Parts: sequence; C-alpha cells; structure tokens
Amino acid sequence: MAAKEVTIGDGSQLLMRPIEADDKEALAAGFSRLSEESRYRRFFAPLSRLNDTDLRYLTEVDHHNHEAIIAFDPTSGEAVGVARFVRSSDPTAAEVAVTVIDDWQGRGVATGLLERLVERAREEEVERFLALILEENDAAIELFRALSADDPEPRRSASGHIELKIELPEGGSVSGTMLGRALRTAARGGVEINPWRLLKRRVHETAEHTLAEDDPGE
Repeated sequence: MAAKEVTIGDGSQLLMRPIEADDKEALAAGFSRLSEESRYRRFFAPLSRLNDTDLRYLTEVDHHNHEAIIAFDPTSGEAVGVARFVRSSDPTAAEVAVTVIDDWQGRGVATGLLERLVERAREEEVERFLALILEENDAAIELFRALSADDPEPRRSASGHIELKIELPEGGSVSGTMLGRALRTAARGGVEINPWRLLKRRVHETAEHTLAEDDPGE
C-alpha cells in the first residue's frame, strides 16, 4: 500500500502509509505527546517511554502477520496515530490496536486508520479482528452480543477479559459497521481495542530469543 492522502471526519488531511523501520523517532515523539491517562488506557501500564526493543518491534514489521498503518499531519510532519493488526493462532483472525494522540482524538483519525488497515487485512486474508473488553459492564456485554451474536456465551481470553470477534466490513468502510460501533464504544472507554499485553509479551519473547542466539554458550 502506497502513501495516501486521506480526508478524515473533521475535514483535515492526513498522510497514511504502512509503518517503516525509519519511523522509530516519529513513533517515540508521538508517544511523548500522549497524556498519562491515554498512555495507561492504550498500554495498560504507566509507561513513561518506549524503549529500543519496543520501537524495533513496533516499526520493523513483516507487513503480513504484523501490519501497522501510521498517520502523519502533512503540515507539521508529526505522527498523529497508528493502527495495527497482529495475526493470531487462527490465521484468519488478528488482534487489532489503535492509538491516536490526544490533540487528534475525536476527529476521525482512528476511523481513517482502521479503513486503511481493513484494506491491508483483507489483502493478507484476515477475515476478522479480535478485541478485548476490559470491564464487564452492561454496555460492554451488550456490544459483545451485537458483534458476536452466534456465540452463546462470551469467550474468555487467557487474561480473563471478554474477547470480541469483529468481522471485517465489506468494501473497507468502517462508518456504520460493527467495527465502527466497537470503535465508538472504545472511545467511550467501554472496550479497549489494543492488544498491548500481547505485543509486550512478543517484544520480550523476541528479545530473549535474540539474546539466546547471540549467546555462544547456547
């Protein structure tokens, strides 16, 4: 997918493209512009910075099992949001993550990013996104019923959260779809669309594997 200018909900123009290894500095700068609350909600931990291992994992992706779309403000050149998927053990499903810096939240960035991500997911034969409900509130359970109507009971993830299965919309458009509804619910805090625990675990597994390969005693 080539870089593309996208008009988001509030009329602003953003440049969106697949993330590249050279985007580490832009990603770190974007992270520094997240409020403490946004960092905690997005990453499930009070992180103060992304370390070198995190940045390598989040930018040096294979664009097949792990894809990320980054959005830039063409006026300032600053990164304003990222959406990514990480394929699960079921090759037709992938966990989905969306992060938008505070100044751009509520303006349509996440929707625009997800629409680009859906295009890439379909190209890689992903058919559905997975998301986790952090809290068992009525709104979250209602959302589960709407998105996973064929399942008699909510599925539990290994971490104990409720897992949403969201079929990808046809045509790539997110507005008015189940994915769009999940995104709006996430914006209100009812659902967290961000598998950071999964990503962090894979970051450290990758680092440990690299260290083991470099250890002459192994």
